[in-house]
Amino acid sequence: QVQLVESGGGLVQAGGSLRLSCAASERPFSSYAMGWFRQAPGKEREFVAAIKWSAGSTYYEDRVKGRFTISRDNAKNTVYLQMNSLKPEDTAVYYCAANVFGDIFQTAPSQYAFWGQGTQVTVSS
Repeated sequence: QVQLVESGGGLVQAGGSLRLSCAASERPFSSYAMGWFRQAPGKEREFVAAIKWSAGSTYYEDRVKGRFTISRDNAKNTVYLQMNSLKPEDTAVYYCAANVFGDIFQTAPSQYAFWGQGTQVTVSS
């Protein structure tokens, strides 16, 4: 059972930046593909970004492409989401998730086996 713990959320003005971190408890982390999702009040959880186990390939939802960057450090069992040029519509609870199929990009939440508890990101206008 992989445990994931997110951190780095907070309140930021539009145009600002935040860096989210997700620390995993287990060594198999390096073989998993990792994803970031977000959920705004009253909305479904949606895909944001994913990275394969090797860290060489990344995939982004169109609305965050060019503003967000997903990365990982397998030696530290940690995945990151650098968020720049934040907009009020980016406000949501952000979750990291682990997909045991490390070499596949998945955008559906149901494809991810392990989830963190979430961290709140609020962008003021």
